[in-house]
Amino acid sequence: MNKYEKITEARKLLELPERATIEEIKANYRNLVRAWHPDRCKEAKEKCTERTARIVAAYGIIIEYCDHYRFSFSKEEVMNHLSEDEWWLERFGNDPLWYK
Repeated sequence: MNKYEKITEARKLLELPERATIEEIKANYRNLVRAWHPDRCKEAKEKCTERTARIVAAYGIIIEYCDHYRFSFSKEEVMNHLSEDEWWLERFGNDPLWYK
């Protein structure tokens, strides 16, 4: 299995969409571990233990990928992630004619 396949499998196990924030990754991980933890899970203890181990391993794969991801701080990339208000201000400034 190549790296992309491992990451995709881990992403699906953690019930993540193709694009997710660190907060979403952590929240899904916590919720799944909470649900499948052998002390809380209503399934057979062996099944819960195995599933929890798979969830923890998947989280490790995703976090390792995120830790080594090279973020771009170029102007073009930053401009792609403006909020609606920032986008408006960037294009029209504080001109009273356009300011919302």
